[in-house]
Amino acid sequence: MSDITQARRSGLARHIPLLVILTVATVGFFTLGDYLTFETLRDNREALLVWRDTHFWLLAAGFVSVYILIVAFSLPGAAVASMTGGFLFGLFSGTVFNVFAATIGASAIFLAARWGLGESLTARLESSEGTVKKLKDGLHENEIPVLFLLRLVPVVPFFVANLVPALVGVKFRNFLITTALGIIPGGIVYTWIGVGLGGVFDRGETPDVSLLWEPFVIGPILGLCALAALPIAIKALRGKKGV
Repeated sequence: MSDITQARRSGLARHIPLLVILTVATVGFFTLGDYLTFETLRDNREALLVWRDTHFWLLAAGFVSVYILIVAFSLPGAAVASMTGGFLFGLFSGTVFNVFAATIGASAIFLAARWGLGESLTARLESSEGTVKKLKDGLHENEIPVLFLLRLVPVVPFFVANLVPALVGVKFRNFLITTALGIIPGGIVYTWIGVGLGGVFDRGETPDVSLLWEPFVIGPILGLCALAALPIAIKALRGKKGV
C-alpha cells in the first residue's frame, strides 16, 4: 500500500468520530423527541424517586452517563435532563451533576471536530493572510473572553458553542475551563426550575422555562457577558490609541 493511500485512509479515519456524532444526532432528532420529555419524567417519577432513595449513587452515575450522551450526540432533551437533575438530586448536587455531564459531553464534540474538520481548517487558518489572519489573531488573543461569551449569551446554541471553537483552533484547555465555568449560571437556573417540578406535576402544569428571561435571572447573566467582553473592549481601545 502506498504512502499516499495510507495518508488518505488516515485522513478519512479522522472524520469518523464527527460523522458518528452527526449521524446519531440526526437519527436521535427524529426518533427520541417523544421520549426525552417532561411527560416521560412525570410518568416515571415515582420509580425514579424510589431508585434515588435506595440506590443514590447508581442512579446518579446512570443520570450523568445519559446526560453525557445527550450532549455528546446533540440529542433532544438537554433542557429536560438539566431539570431532571434538579428534580432528583436537589439544587447543589443536581447542578454539579449537570455541569459535569454537560462539560464532558461538550468536550467529546470538541475533540471529535478537532480531530476531523478542525485539524485541516486550523492549518488553513494558520497559513492565511489578510482579513482572515487578523480575525484569527484577534480570536487567539482573546480566546478565554470569547469562549466565555459563547457560553453566557443565551441565544448561542450549545452545539454551536461546542463545534465552532474546535474548527477555528482554540486551545482545548481554554475550551474546557470556559465551558465548565461558563455554563454554571444557566445550569443553576435550569436545575432550580427542576427542583420544583414535583409541585408542577401535581398541579398538572407544564414547567415554565421562561424563568430564564426574568430580569432577576437574565440581568446577572448579561452582566457576566459584559464582564467577559470587557478585556476585548479594552484591547480594542488600546489598539486604536496606538494607531
